[in-house]
Amino acid sequence: MPLFYQHTINQVTELAVWKIAEPEDFFLEKVSVQKEITHPHKRLQHLAGRYLLQILNPGFPFELIAIAESRKPLLSNGKLHFSISHCADFAAAIISKDKSVGIDVELITPKIESIKNKFLSQMEIDLISKKSDEFKFMNYELLTLCWSTKESIFKWYGKKQVDFKKNMIIDNLFFENHHGMIESHFQKQHRTDLTVEFKFFEDLCLTWVL
Repeated sequence: MPLFYQHTINQVTELAVWKIAEPEDFFLEKVSVQKEITHPHKRLQHLAGRYLLQILNPGFPFELIAIAESRKPLLSNGKLHFSISHCADFAAAIISKDKSVGIDVELITPKIESIKNKFLSQMEIDLISKKSDEFKFMNYELLTLCWSTKESIFKWYGKKQVDFKKNMIIDNLFFENHHGMIESHFQKQHRTDLTVEFKFFEDLCLTWVL
């Protein structure tokens, strides 16, 4: 199946999303499994993510991939920054030549309502409720967006000991035709202001940060 979505962010940063409808052999013609994965669908997700890296950067040096303590994959030579996300039949990847990046893709589901207090402060929950009324979104759509936002930030940060509720704060949300940006900041030893961009595709939410 062709690419589901591709977006050039700037001259050195690009992302893409693939909807998985192919057998494993399709991906194995271009990439190999980098680790032992026995679950068939997880293997497909893994391969699709690396296939996207190859599309975004032909000749991607898979042999240099290392795994950080946080489980974030990275290149040992530091020449490219990348992030991968998988969800159901979708894989997403982002590559940048000069900045740390994070990407996340999530299925939109009402189930997110049951865990909102685990990753959002009351201030953030109140903001989401206000924006839901303002932009005519279902509350769980924006909750999924906020979860995905914090997943992208977590991947951008790439280190352990992160509290989704305390260290990642959503300050404001802006929409235009199902895409937009989120003003947020990462607070640990010091504050880093971040702009997370997003796009909705029916029942899918995509976020990225650099």
